[in-house]
Amino acid sequence: MEFSHKKIEKKWQKYWDENHTFKTTNNHDKKSFVLDMFPYPSGAGLHVGHPKGYTATDVFARMRRMQQYDVLHPIGWDAFGLPAEQYALKTGNDPREFTAKNIDIFRAQLKTLGFSYDYEKEVNTSHPNYYKVTQWIFQQLYKKGLAEIREANVNWCEGLGTVLANEEVILENGKMVSEVGGFEVIKKPMKQWVLKITKYADRLLDGLEGLDWPNSVKELQKNWIGKSKGMLIDFKVENKDDVIKVFTTRADTIFGVSYIVLAPENENVLKLTTQDNLDNVKKYIEVTKTKTDIERQDDSKEKTGVFTGSYVINPVNGDKVPVWVADYVLNDYATGAVMAVPAHDERDWKFASKYDLPIKFVIETKDESKAFVGEGIHINSEFLDGLDRIQAIEAMGKKLKELNAGEERINYKLRDWLFSRQRFYGEPFPVLFLEDGEIALIDEKDLPLELPKTDYIKPSGTGESPLANLTDWVNVEYNGKKAKRETNTMPQWAGSCWYYLAYILTVSPNELIDIESQEAKELFKKWLPVDLYIGGQEHAVLHLMYARFWHQVLFDLGVVPTPEPFQKLINQGMILADTGEKMSKSKGNVINPDEIVESHGADTLRLYEVFMGPLEASLPWSFKGLDGARKWLDRVYRMVETIELTDQNNGNLDFVYNDVVKKVTKMIEECKFNTAISQLMVFVNAVYKETTPVYKEYIFNFTKMLSVFAPHLAEELWEKMGNKNSVCLQEWPSYDESKLVLNTVTIAVQINGKLKATFEADKGLAKEELISKAKEIQNIAENIQGKEIVKEIAVPDKIVNIVVK
Repeated sequence: MEFSHKKIEKKWQKYWDENHTFKTTNNHDKKSFVLDMFPYPSGAGLHVGHPKGYTATDVFARMRRMQQYDVLHPIGWDAFGLPAEQYALKTGNDPREFTAKNIDIFRAQLKTLGFSYDYEKEVNTSHPNYYKVTQWIFQQLYKKGLAEIREANVNWCEGLGTVLANEEVILENGKMVSEVGGFEVIKKPMKQWVLKITKYADRLLDGLEGLDWPNSVKELQKNWIGKSKGMLIDFKVENKDDVIKVFTTRADTIFGVSYIVLAPENENVLKLTTQDNLDNVKKYIEVTKTKTDIERQDDSKEKTGVFTGSYVINPVNGDKVPVWVADYVLNDYATGAVMAVPAHDERDWKFASKYDLPIKFVIETKDESKAFVGEGIHINSEFLDGLDRIQAIEAMGKKLKELNAGEERINYKLRDWLFSRQRFYGEPFPVLFLEDGEIALIDEKDLPLELPKTDYIKPSGTGESPLANLTDWVNVEYNGKKAKRETNTMPQWAGSCWYYLAYILTVSPNELIDIESQEAKELFKKWLPVDLYIGGQEHAVLHLMYARFWHQVLFDLGVVPTPEPFQKLINQGMILADTGEKMSKSKGNVINPDEIVESHGADTLRLYEVFMGPLEASLPWSFKGLDGARKWLDRVYRMVETIELTDQNNGNLDFVYNDVVKKVTKMIEECKFNTAISQLMVFVNAVYKETTPVYKEYIFNFTKMLSVFAPHLAEELWEKMGNKNSVCLQEWPSYDESKLVLNTVTIAVQINGKLKATFEADKGLAKEELISKAKEIQNIAENIQGKEIVKEIAVPDKIVNIVVK
């Protein structure tokens, strides 16, 4: 006996819509804000990997509702972005129309999967009502001195006419190309808006301590921020007044310096390059522009460099040290200059070996055939000889200060956030450039500054965004002065920095209350922080870092009441193709969830995706596993259709029922959904073994637990059993601890110490009775027949051992 998923799923989705079943409530003293990383609505729609995380949050949100929490479980759209703009350029369509169509497709797909989102809370980052707040937040950043225009070295893509984030650039045949379109990308200095996230580096580090996040994510964030204590050391240029400043955490190894390395972008490079070396250095700089930072930092790549022809003086021993240019040094870390100690750094060792530069060991090691990076006693270091690392760092710091050649410094790997994009389809900056050179903010009452209506969004050809083509929009007056609008737009990251707050502010789709209002403050006080946030590992650093930065600024402004936005975070694993490869359109291995819903049903897809293994694990898709999930749901349907229910509890299922309720509740709390489903299976197996009518409360409560995983089927069964109102709004089952104590135990029976049988017995049964029951077992009786029993041993509630010869 099977159920018709097509019939019941449409029926109950319609019911939920008409009855606003999942509307956010404000009735309880407990709250749960359950959040998905919202999707970018591409033309491709969802594939089966997307619902894994969405199902996980949905299971959790559904349980919380039934536990009498107010639940905020929203969905929205990360709708600005380069793909929509590129599609529009190719087809002549407006990117806004293209995005709106994609959103409709995504929403319909999500609804067919039965997710319990409150669609009245829906947001869209490209809607003017939404980016009005994005623009307002940018203005607050500017007022706090956290936004400025600065010349920065960026990834410039001529083919797309825009700057690209590092994540939008890939390597192809050793060259940087855009992920979208495969156009060439080079490094280029340009004036850009920059957000000073580095001002919050320590706050971003300290805030991690109180968060319930995976340690791996915390470590990724800590490493990205990269706080390190060291010294800034002055190396004077020979025969010049110039000084090269070098940051190092190992000033104690300065006696082993054999060369100085400058990043190719360092402002001192051409200044220090002698005439004989100028051509080689310039060529090297041009080649470096075609390499990504990741490629330059790849230790497996051969190290390259060019000598500038200049030397600096080691401030401690007066040695003359050559200055080289090499792309393995990045200009945006510390000073863009490194003191190279090849004996104690693997990259420097490779470089020095290639270019025949001196290698001098200053830390004792038995093996001088390779770089030594461990702990040891200092050698060849004059006054540091015999000291360990800590002692030597302290002594060298003191010496450099005496020589006025160094100072203590804390450095960060974290760079300020490049915030400009030369695109049409993004948030316009709410600023004006006045003819006298001043920058003015657009009056808040005039926000949002909307994107103009236009059919012409081609790149300007000048390095500016397509908005530069629209002179009527660009050229305006401000307080009687001529002014120009900023023609760059904000990056896609901007809207996703605060979207979780937008859900709280939204009263109906894309209608938001004022973020500064008293009502907003009360709502933020109720709902923040986010209680459970689930999304992909690919956002473990930048999205989370940027959102935390904006949140901390808003906290400082008194807009939000918590210093951190997301209390608990889980990264769901990917669903791979059945071959174990990542799903991608290019490989032709993408599985469309619409087809699975059609063939097996949404409940089957939901159940399978969270049953296939731990939420965090990346696992291959299996149609066999999918079929198994459907067979189990059919089994549940047959169980409810065929069993006889009773109002009288005969006690047969007391232990298994209460045990399952306790475990399922705890497992969902811990997001161990696969083991929670296993427990529901244990209960179903127990019911099938019953030969007498089953206590109906236990079946009712099983159906409630089933509803978080397979809501359509659970609703149908709930109705079939004569209940009214949605099962999703019933109270979550509780368990009776007193019924979790078993009155029977399993007794092991041994002959001469070897296990031969087991049997069930009442707890506390006397030794004589245990021995008697053991002898009645056919296998035991046959094994002792005709043999002399030497001894009979019984341990109550555990074991019987009969010794024979």
